[in-house]
Amino acid sequence: MVDTVIVEAETPAVSAVSWPAIIAGGFVAAAFTLLLLALGAGIGFSVISPWSGAPDITTTKAALVGGIYMAVTAVMASALGGYITGRLRVRWTRAPLDEVYFRDTAHGVLAWAFATVMGAALLASAATIVGSGAAANPGPTANNSTNDITAPFLDRLFRPDYAALTGGTGQQAAGVFAGGRDLAADREAARRILLSWRDHGRTEFAGDDRQYLTQMVAARTGLAPAEAQRRVAAVETDARAALDQARRIATQLSFWLVAAMFLGAFAAGLAATEGGAARDGR
Repeated sequence: MVDTVIVEAETPAVSAVSWPAIIAGGFVAAAFTLLLLALGAGIGFSVISPWSGAPDITTTKAALVGGIYMAVTAVMASALGGYITGRLRVRWTRAPLDEVYFRDTAHGVLAWAFATVMGAALLASAATIVGSGAAANPGPTANNSTNDITAPFLDRLFRPDYAALTGGTGQQAAGVFAGGRDLAADREAARRILLSWRDHGRTEFAGDDRQYLTQMVAARTGLAPAEAQRRVAAVETDARAALDQARRIATQLSFWLVAAMFLGAFAAGLAATEGGAARDGR
């Protein structure tokens, strides 16, 4: 008598993580984010521009509008990437229904995370501006003040009194008053004094800094010492208000950035669940 042994063929194990679907959804989310950011930068809504340069946010109202657009962008792009991930992922035939829901949600969040990490190079400059404040990213020199919040105040400080400056052009005469010292060196010194509030937590100029600025302005512009002192005081007041405004805007944008990331992750997970349900015909 011959014994017959029946061996059941085991179904090959299927990985719980479908990386091709995650990568595909992440690329779609990142590309759609770039598209929406470019659109927002064109119409003036976007806080983060895909092109070089700092965001032009000067009021809390503009920060609110930009923050809302940033959140909407994160939700739309993440939802699209998550849905595509859910539709493209490998089908799990033997997994319980609650496990399928969990895996779909996890796939959406992974696609969002992949898109976020992949776009880190694009968002790095904007995140730095948002995290440290608009006043924390000045130009490296006085001649490169595109992103320097102190530039207009330096212009006001060293605006020459052409009625007092005689003998040649205003700048040449100013050089005589200033003992031949380079204007760029004086502007750089004044810029560091203006930014010393941020570095040392002060709310006004130190006494010796104010006196030094007054002497520098008087020598550079040809103003009388009393007039130079009034100009320094006026610039000090306006610069303090501008720096306080920059800090408020930076704080507001930081909260919006965090909110946009949380909303993006939630939208990606929810959309991936819907995509997986459509994939399985549930």
